[in-house]
Amino acid sequence: MSERIPVGILGATGTVGQEFIAGLADHPWFEVTWIGASERSAGKSYADATAWRLPAQRPEIIAGMTVQRCEPDGDVPNLVFSGLDSSVAGEVERTFAEAGHTVVSNARNYRMETDVPLLIPEINADHLALLDVQGRERGWPGRIVTNPNCATMVLTLALAPLRPFHPARVTVSTLQAVSGAGYPGVASLDITGNVLPHIRGEEDKMETETQKILGTLNGGAVSPHPVVVSATTTRVPVLNGHMMLMSVDFDSSPSEPELIDAFRSFAGRPQQEGLPTAPDCPVHYTGDPDRPQPRLDVDRERGMAVTVGRLRRCRVFDWKFVALGHNTVRGAAGAAILNAEMMRVDGLMGQRAS
Repeated sequence: MSERIPVGILGATGTVGQEFIAGLADHPWFEVTWIGASERSAGKSYADATAWRLPAQRPEIIAGMTVQRCEPDGDVPNLVFSGLDSSVAGEVERTFAEAGHTVVSNARNYRMETDVPLLIPEINADHLALLDVQGRERGWPGRIVTNPNCATMVLTLALAPLRPFHPARVTVSTLQAVSGAGYPGVASLDITGNVLPHIRGEEDKMETETQKILGTLNGGAVSPHPVVVSATTTRVPVLNGHMMLMSVDFDSSPSEPELIDAFRSFAGRPQQEGLPTAPDCPVHYTGDPDRPQPRLDVDRERGMAVTVGRLRRCRVFDWKFVALGHNTVRGAAGAAILNAEMMRVDGLMGQRAS
């Protein structure tokens, strides 16, 4: 690709916005040319508006950019990534789509809308066909595509290789990193040496989003997958990495070697197309009884892969195992960048309305 596509970032000063900037810094296809944030940041340089929180160095070219209001005026590129908080994302993203922009969103607001793709390209790239339905139903010249909740991302990538064995029931308990709460996140006196046994809204997202992602596209609509998920979500004093403790009941009777082979051989269109942000292997299986661990495994394949281990028989369901993924990379900004790459390959970026 000879010329990079200009892109913008909504919510560029926040946690996910910073991950977008880091993930796009040396991207071969996309170039950040516009950044937007709240009224209190607008008009400032990005360096003055942002307390940079990532270990990766902030790109100097971004540091000198002026932060704009989150309005579809002026030189906003056709493609914008949204790291906005859900409290404002719904209205802002709709305004951009109505103005002709393609919005690739990390926010929850449109995920469960019937005409909006809830995308994990290794699993359901065909759901991008919903964009035609979205255009007809809403009359927008632009489009909105979403990626799932960060915990749903790990859960669903761990389940997707097992679809040939027809998973029917899943119980999952999460150990979720504090970075999933954004910045400043959870108060230190609440989380240090402690576990918080409830994350508001998280369990419902995991139980419903998983069925849509694994579902089948039929006649311009997604038929949800019949798998029933029962989730318990907790916050633990880990910086990055959401861990899933999963038990799965199948309608068939897979053996241990069959399950291991399914994990290790799993791939999808991002791997076939060689997308720049795609991991070579989206699901890594480890036979080490002490893995996965956030400190050792969360950055696997630049944070874009899920690691599965501790596969063993379950006394209640058929099999149980542990899965781990990076919540702000594969579970947020990296997921959205991969979605945009998939759209680019499929010619779905569209043109900005005149």
